[in-house]
Amino acid sequence: MRLREWILTDMVVALALVSASAAQSPVKEAGAGQVGMAPIGATQGILPSGMGEAVDHDVMVIREATEKFKNTEAAEAAGYKPDGGCMEYQPHGAMGYHYKNDDLYNDAKLDLEHPSVLVYEKMPDGHFQLNGVEFLVSITGWKSSEPPRIMGQTLKKVDKYGFYYLHVWTWKASPTGLFADWNPDVKCVDGSGMGH
Repeated sequence: MRLREWILTDMVVALALVSASAAQSPVKEAGAGQVGMAPIGATQGILPSGMGEAVDHDVMVIREATEKFKNTEAAEAAGYKPDGGCMEYQPHGAMGYHYKNDDLYNDAKLDLEHPSVLVYEKMPDGHFQLNGVEFLVSITGWKSSEPPRIMGQTLKKVDKYGFYYLHVWTWKASPTGLFADWNPDVKCVDGSGMGH
């Protein structure tokens, strides 16, 4: 089932999950010593996350691993394919465009360096900007009795569509939090957004 379809029918569930996420205050740019490695590009509003050194370290690991996917051509060459249109639900914000790697999704493993989904925003000039990642795991593929966890977070479960998920805004800060579903600062510029 495509992500686009569950958003339309389960918007109330998604919003309830978002409201459960703790809002985070904007923070200043992190220095290299705070996360144990040099920052890649601007981290304004992303690092420090305010969620501890371990989470900050994990954000930097994801950024290092996904920096090469800042353009969708590189992502597609690595097996990530577009999965629906731009996902938006105003006034809560948008997710953007999802590029999903089916091999990573189907292996039911969580790996900071290999997220199963890359999340992009189409900018006014037409280029796609990498904003974050999503960890997506099939419920049937997950063999543990405990729900999947990564970065100290339990993935959100969507029984109806058979997967667990967690967004991480690693490249564009979200005023509603690092792990929020919707980012109020993301837009669907071409009018293709969901939930209007």
